[in-house]
This record gives sequence, C-alpha cells and structure tokens, in this order.
Amino acid sequence: MAALAGVSNATVSFVLNPDSGQTISAPTRERVLSAVAELGYRPDRAAQGLRTGRSATVGFVTLDDYFGAFAGPTIVGAHEAVMAHDSLLLIESASRDSRVTTESVEDLLARRVDGLIFAVEGTRKVVLPDGARSVPTVLADCFVADGSLPCVLPDEVTGGYESTKLLLELGHTRLAHLTGNPSAWATRARLRGFRRALKQAGLNPADQIVLSGNFHIDSGHDLTRRVLAAGDPPTAFLCGNDRMAVGCLLALQHEGLRVPDDISVMGYDDQHSLAAELRPALTTVRLPYYEMGRWAAEQLFDGALEQLPAQTLLHCPVIRRDSVARPASGGRRSR
Repeated sequence: MAALAGVSNATVSFVLNPDSGQTISAPTRERVLSAVAELGYRPDRAAQGLRTGRSATVGFVTLDDYFGAFAGPTIVGAHEAVMAHDSLLLIESASRDSRVTTESVEDLLARRVDGLIFAVEGTRKVVLPDGARSVPTVLADCFVADGSLPCVLPDEVTGGYESTKLLLELGHTRLAHLTGNPSAWATRARLRGFRRALKQAGLNPADQIVLSGNFHIDSGHDLTRRVLAAGDPPTAFLCGNDRMAVGCLLALQHEGLRVPDDISVMGYDDQHSLAAELRPALTTVRLPYYEMGRWAAEQLFDGALEQLPAQTLLHCPVIRRDSVARPASGGRRSR
C-alpha cells in the first residue's frame, strides 16, 4: 500500500489513524486513501485494539427472558449510535436469573467490550453483577436502587399528564382510567400525571373512575364491561397500554358504542403494528424506546458518565389519531 501510494509505511499509519496527532497534507492523504480503496484494505481491529486499548465494541444486555415488542427499537437506537462511532454492538439476551446475567456480562467482558448497556421492557429496578461496574455502564428503562449508575427512563409522569390534558381540552370531564399493574413503576408515574392534569383543570381526581388491570387485552375488556355495567359511563377511557385499549374497543363494540362518536379511547405505548393499524387508529402515547437506546449508547462515547444525573427522562409524546374526539353533544348516544 505504501509503495502504491508512493509514501512511507509511517505515513500510511498516520492517515489510517487520525488520532495519531500527525498532520498529513491533503494530496498525500488522497493518495493513501486511493491506494486503500484500490487494494480493498480493511484495518485489523485486533491490532488496533492492542494499540489503543479499546475493542470498538459495546455490549448490550437485555435483562428479560425474551426480546419483547419494544426490544427492537431500543437495539436499533443503540446500534445506530454505536455504528456512528465506528464500533459494533454485541447483544446478549439474559434473564431475571442472576446467574445467567452474570455469565452474559462475563462473556462480554472477556471480549473486552468498551462499555455496557443494560435494558429491560417495563421500567423497573435491577440488580447487576459486580463485573458490570468494571467498564462504563449505562442503563436503559431500568435503574439501580442507589442511583450509582446513570440511566435513561421514559418521562411517564408527563406522558400521563399530557394524555389526560388532551382529553380535558376536548371537553371530557368524566374519565375512566384503566391502569396496568398497580405496582408497576410506570403505572404509578402515569397516575401522578393523570391527577396533576385533573387538578389543574379544577377537577377532583377522586370523582374519576380508576381501575387496575394487568396490561393485557382481557383486562381492558373486562374492566370496560364493568364500567359500563355500573351506569353513568365516562365519555373517555384512558388505558394502561395499547393492548388494554384493544380490549376496551372490543367491549365498546360489543355494547354497540362507536369510537370516537359515542366515546373516546386512548392507549399508551404506541406499539408497532398495533396502534396505527386498529380501526379507528388509536390515539396513544409513544414510549421513546429508540431514543433511550440511542441516548444510552451515545453516553458511552462522550466520556462524561460521571457528570450525568442519576436519571435522565425522555419525553413521551401523545400521538393523535382517530380514536378521540369531543364528547357527543347531549351525552352518550343510545344503541
């Protein structure tokens, strides 16, 4: 390569390693790069790693038993950020079994990853193996109890607030909030936002319907039937996630109620291939899985993890579609 470019081996090395601090003229650099292209040269990553002390790899560990519906966007976000820094993402699917997680981390550390990202589906507290702290580590959609590792989380309080505010601005004052698992971090945070919006509108949260479910379709269906059977139904339902909203829509359809003509329905998550494909298309709140994955990876390359707050919150925007409208004039229409 040096001979083809008419330069020394040292000059080739300086061009291929811009961090060397050496200044190379533009014409010389062009000759070297042309020779690289002509010969199809690929840098030896292992040799570079020995010289720089970096492997140009990041480990991504999912702490769930399987890759759920939202793992893909998180991985894509992390992968794009890692690739932008000329590195690779190594993915390990662990589980809530601490032994499996420890083995996954040890495997990645044995490959000399430059940093680690831990991610879950459904925000929760996690316990990491000791080895996780031997390299820069960032958490996505999870956190450690003592806040000693930086994490990125969805701003669920604001998501609950803005979704409720949209319905209030449309004129709804009688709401039913069908939450997910009541012990879930996200459920508690969304309820805080729900109550904040109601209080700002001069409404008493205690006057609204709040029932706890389990984030599944059957839960949304059963809770909706219970609300309708009690009489004096709400003009809008807020559901703990998009799956519960599907159950809600099915129950309303069974009762001959039209959405959004007779009653409005809002989901949460903006689950791919679900919310936008329903008829009517579901108004919902988008969880920023892609953005969390990308943010987590970018922090590993910024070299300033110690300056980050314990928690960074990313906005959960309301996605307005066809399932909400102003309340029907004169109240709910009959069947």
